[in-house]
Amino acid sequence: MNTTPPRAFPPAGLRRPGRWAVLPAAVLAGAVLGGGYGALKAPQYAAVSYVIVVPAEKSDPAAALGFAQAYGRVATDIAVTGDAQVWAGVTADTLRKSVQAATSPDAPMISITARAEKPAKAVSMADGVARALVLNSTHVAGSTGVKVVQFSRATKPVAPVSPSAPLSALVGGCAGGLLGGLVLLVRPKRSSSRGEARHSRQPAAASPSTSPAAVPAPAVAAHQPEPEAV
Repeated sequence: MNTTPPRAFPPAGLRRPGRWAVLPAAVLAGAVLGGGYGALKAPQYAAVSYVIVVPAEKSDPAAALGFAQAYGRVATDIAVTGDAQVWAGVTADTLRKSVQAATSPDAPMISITARAEKPAKAVSMADGVARALVLNSTHVAGSTGVKVVQFSRATKPVAPVSPSAPLSALVGGCAGGLLGGLVLLVRPKRSSSRGEARHSRQPAAASPSTSPAAVPAPAVAAHQPEPEAV
């Protein structure tokens, strides 16, 4: 008689995807989202214009450095109140959001960086803000003792500064892997929790040491014959 051995099935834990499947899924999702964002978003171009603060005659040269810090902080406000909007062809809100001014702690120089979707617009915004600073400093040079001079005009950018689609996909994959790892750390183990709950529901078997001692049954009294009447 031929007997077929029973087919061996893998354990249930091996048939189902494990907890660690969350990590590659999160990396893949992050890479797809990051790559799609980088491909769909319009590229950004940056143009930089430089101005320098110079002291007027019979004024303290050290004051130029302090006024450079002050002009750098209010560069966008001066540009908005001036004619920079007209020269750049953008609104005041666009100037505030797209233009940044930075100063140097060692030299009275201000760098004006403008970002835009088109290179020509970025150049016009950077030069427009620089021109507004020059005109404003000329009007108040009698009271401040310094004036702002154009040091270098902005050049037309040839490459965008925004991340490309492959770089965005790489960043998205790293972010997805980080989030997936955090989920694995926070998520409790279901298998262990179910096993502990099942074990707690089963009654504990009585051990011989804790079982009550058997009580012997009472002995049956022996039947004795009754005395005969005389």
